[in-house]
Amino acid sequence: HLSSSADHLQPLIDNSASGIDDCKFCQIASNKTDTEILLSDDELVCFRDMKPGATHHYLVIPRMHISSCKTLKMDNIPLVERMEQMGRSILEKNKVCSLDDVRLGFHLPPFSSVPHLHLHALAPASKMNLKSQLRYGQQSYWFITVSQGWIEPRKIIQLGLFIYNIARQT
Repeated sequence: HLSSSADHLQPLIDNSASGIDDCKFCQIASNKTDTEILLSDDELVCFRDMKPGATHHYLVIPRMHISSCKTLKMDNIPLVERMEQMGRSILEKNKVCSLDDVRLGFHLPPFSSVPHLHLHALAPASKMNLKSQLRYGQQSYWFITVSQGWIEPRKIIQLGLFIYNIARQT
């Protein structure tokens, strides 16, 4: 099952620049650190953000190295949806009062702190301080949210493709 679901990700593996061995999140996904894994499956891993922007701040990453949301393609929509579901699951598991008061999303490069695709799951969004609001809130242009349904994951991928195409032209 893992090989068939991961086959479409193969072209997205980034072996360049720093390499997978140097990637902090690849090390976490491979259990090579002492980071506490809160949820995991064959494809995804969830853990606490080291610099929380809210009372509950978790990261969901794919085990396979994908550099950022700008490298995603339309056939990666199911991956983004599974990441969103795991983000919601960790919030539910930690008894977040209102799942309507959450922020689920990605930072667009170059505003992502680690060059490995990661979904932020934050709650309660209404209680985030000003710095966190600027980084993860609705006014942040570089934080792309995920919402229920098919539309938002497609927008994330389309925006990533748009930025990638602009970067190639310069």
